[in-house]
Amino acid sequence: MERLRYSAALVCAVLTILFASSLHSNSAAQASPGIVVALRSTGSPARLHYSSTTHVYLFRGLLNVFSLGMDQLAAQLQSVGIAATVANHTQWSSVADDIVAKYRAGQRGPIVLVGHSLGADAVMSMAAYLGQMGVPVALVVPFDGTDSHVATANVARVLNLYKNQSVRISRGPGFRGELTNYFVRDPNVNHFNIDKSAALHSIVIRKIRSIGSAVARPRGHQTPSNAVPAAGASTNS
Repeated sequence: MERLRYSAALVCAVLTILFASSLHSNSAAQASPGIVVALRSTGSPARLHYSSTTHVYLFRGLLNVFSLGMDQLAAQLQSVGIAATVANHTQWSSVADDIVAKYRAGQRGPIVLVGHSLGADAVMSMAAYLGQMGVPVALVVPFDGTDSHVATANVARVLNLYKNQSVRISRGPGFRGELTNYFVRDPNVNHFNIDKSAALHSIVIRKIRSIGSAVARPRGHQTPSNAVPAAGASTNS
């Protein structure tokens, strides 16, 4: 009989601890910034879990050989606590579909797209596709793309870093965001090493960090927040 009472008391104690732990977890979730806790009510579906974390998607160019600066930039972003994923330019559509699925599931943090060479062309095409899917993009950074593109209405900011003066980004229909075509004058920087420039990496990281955890949405045209250019570079919109 004594053994039975002890077992019952132990079960009650375990249930009490589990209940208290559940209450603590819910309280912590409610206190976390940028998160909406799912609430259930009779006759209505649960709300989505909204995340405000910035995620940077970086794309290499041809054969994953000439764009390893994207990997370097991703490592720098990760070192300061910013989520970064690197892929080949040929994978942009599958990555975009994954972003769309996550957005619809409630991951609404700022989306940043960065690419070099063919990867730069890919991020402009990807931004346009995300616009068709109703997904906003906080920032697009092409590193010396191979073709000219237009910025779409769902994009808030474009920072085009280029050497080829015949390749520019222009304003597309409905685009009301911030557009900077940033010509890199440094003669030591060319198409094959622009993605590895430490000075340009610093500018891009500052730009991404300035976005913070604000939900991405197009803004009116403004003076670029990275108004202090690297030596040997010029800006124009």
